[in-house]
Amino acid sequence: MRTSDFYYDLPNELIAQTPIEPRDASRMMVCHRSTGLIEHRIFRDLPSYLLPGDALVINDTRVLPARLIGRKAQTGGAVEVLLLKRLSLNRWEALVKPGARLPAGSAVEFGGGLLKSNILGWKEGGVREVEFIYEGAFEPLLEKLGEMPLPPYIKEKLDDPERYQTVYAAQTGSAAAPTAGLHFTPELLRRAEELGVDVVRILLHVGLGTFRPVREENVEDHPMHAEYYELTSDAAARINKARLSGGRVICVGTTSVRALESASDEGGMVRAASGWTNIYLYPGVPIRAADALITNFHLPESTLLMLVSAMWNREAALSAYRLAVKESYRFFSFGDAMLIL
Repeated sequence: MRTSDFYYDLPNELIAQTPIEPRDASRMMVCHRSTGLIEHRIFRDLPSYLLPGDALVINDTRVLPARLIGRKAQTGGAVEVLLLKRLSLNRWEALVKPGARLPAGSAVEFGGGLLKSNILGWKEGGVREVEFIYEGAFEPLLEKLGEMPLPPYIKEKLDDPERYQTVYAAQTGSAAAPTAGLHFTPELLRRAEELGVDVVRILLHVGLGTFRPVREENVEDHPMHAEYYELTSDAAARINKARLSGGRVICVGTTSVRALESASDEGGMVRAASGWTNIYLYPGVPIRAADALITNFHLPESTLLMLVSAMWNREAALSAYRLAVKESYRFFSFGDAMLIL
């Protein structure tokens, strides 16, 4: 397969810049794979597609305020550091701007010196290793000095940073939100549970690699980024119970699919697991553990669109995307939702 096989035309005005209020007022395209039927609904209608015994799998990661704006200690020049992955207590992998002007050994200060750092060596993909120096605990300083790392296609300032968190976010560690979950409200989750749906929490910390374009001509040649995930024994048992009892495993977001498929066997049963996964899901790679998917509309030629195509098929997925453009759905992180059944 060629990367260009996953291209579609998207007008810029359909890229959502601000979130819909309330959260569950976004539109939802419902795609029935068995019949080809497509319905246009509102996200708060989701419970009408859920059944007793289903497992609704949500990713309870929380986004780090990972964008730090600082100054060079010697010259006062502006510096931006975007945290990607924690390596140890005081060391992180990060993207640094302006990278060319920050050689190894450069010192950067944040918050007037409350937080200091040394820029260390280069790593693969333009990533730098950064060592932080501070008093007390790092996390409170990051909460105080850091900013929400919105995707590059969102140009407008976000008034409420919590709007880029899911209502069930709990475990801090992501560089980006699992955006399919942004549509949920506590009331909507309560309605699902009242129907007899088991809402199961898992974890996958989203890395910025999710936004990196596929530059290879052939899909199979793309080096997939790694992300940390956890699936507890309790979560695995509940997901397997749903499958064995005839219920569906409905994943909220591509991150939930990645986590389950990283811990599944050929029969779709999952096990307790944790660690780093670089699983790459595209058409031809079987998806065994997820029966249905709630997701947003993704970038052309992206690994996320390839995952959706693996869940469905490429032609049907792109046809649905073209319909979404025609019907003026809102795209990407703050956009509308798709339910693939």
